[in-house]
Amino acid sequence: MGTAKRERQKAGRQARIEAARTAQRKAETRRRIVLSIGIVVFVAAVAGVLALVNRDDKSETAATSTTLDPITDSTPATLPPQVESALGKPCVALSEPLPSGAPDVPIEPGPPPTELVVEDLVEGQGEPVPENATVTINYIGVSCSTGQIFDSSWSRGAPATFPLNGLIQGWQQGIPGMKAGGRRLLVIPPDLGYGSSGSPPKIAPDETLFFVIDLISFQPPTTG
Repeated sequence: MGTAKRERQKAGRQARIEAARTAQRKAETRRRIVLSIGIVVFVAAVAGVLALVNRDDKSETAATSTTLDPITDSTPATLPPQVESALGKPCVALSEPLPSGAPDVPIEPGPPPTELVVEDLVEGQGEPVPENATVTINYIGVSCSTGQIFDSSWSRGAPATFPLNGLIQGWQQGIPGMKAGGRRLLVIPPDLGYGSSGSPPKIAPDETLFFVIDLISFQPPTTG
């Protein structure tokens, strides 16, 4: 009888051990499942954040790509919303204050000129600017139909340097002949500016442009 009792006790202990092991295995399995789910959720959350950041970066890049220096003879990769054409609209006087240090822009209200107007307001000295030179200038630009300033180096507090062969035709034709220290008025019709496309939102399609330009210096074009 003693032997049978010991066998039953031994079997009971073995059963309890097996039950404990089974419970431990189940707990370990549950822990691994929970951990796996947590990892999946974390990875998905990180991927979502990265996708959102990437989308914002792309949106910002697209917005930046629409910016266009209103002097350069080029078209932005993505055009801003359509702006009403200035075709047939008369010129109006300057409608906003001048930037500090900028000269007056003499706009005569009425029908815009149909050809390039070149008028020296101040005669410079020295050699005249040749074609395809690189010029250092101060300038202010006003839209004929609105009287609004669309660009000005005086607003930025520093002159600008441009190669003439990269600018709109009105500048390529209107700046050569200036001399250092000179000031010149250019009235540029649409076909020598931005034509029927304009440069929205600042310059409407078919807009006539008024510029007053101060020539500081220039570099002749390189040869060879």
